[in-house]
Amino acid sequence: MTRDLMEERRSALEDEFFHKQDQEKLAAMKDKLSAQATKEELRKVSGMTDEAVLDKLVALGLSGKTVAALSLVPLITVAWADGAIQDNERDAILHGAAGKGMEAGTDGHALLSSWLAKKPDDTLFEAWEGYIKSLLAQLNDEQTRLLKKQVVNFASLVAGSAGGFLGVGKVSGSEQKALARIEAAFTK
Repeated sequence: MTRDLMEERRSALEDEFFHKQDQEKLAAMKDKLSAQATKEELRKVSGMTDEAVLDKLVALGLSGKTVAALSLVPLITVAWADGAIQDNERDAILHGAAGKGMEAGTDGHALLSSWLAKKPDDTLFEAWEGYIKSLLAQLNDEQTRLLKKQVVNFASLVAGSAGGFLGVGKVSGSEQKALARIEAAFTK
């Protein structure tokens, strides 16, 4: 090879290398901007200001369109507590979702369906705990009591929906532990 041809190839390889690096940097910057936009959207929709909680929610794939699904995390946690979701539990959760505007075809329903299909890891519940703690800081004692009662009652209904005689009345030990963890999240 001639010196000029080698120089040309070296230059082309350098250009390709730096182009690839520029593309990777651009993609990373777009991801960061997208995450920041999602975080701002979540902040507006939820009223939450805790940066760490917002970062966790974004990392879990939540957005302004799916944040309503977060309210169903205690139900998901109880349903998966014994290792599998029963049909009655799934029906109860989907009924609760419809009451929150998460009908089939919505982003929230799609996210919920993924949680029903495959057990989410514990970071989802931890993010919900952070969300609740942040929310409780904005509520008075009576509002906290009412919210806790509503969440625990719904979670208890899901837990009881798959056990006992004709699906009523029996809550497993693992579901009891999940319910206790949900209640503990409301401690200020």
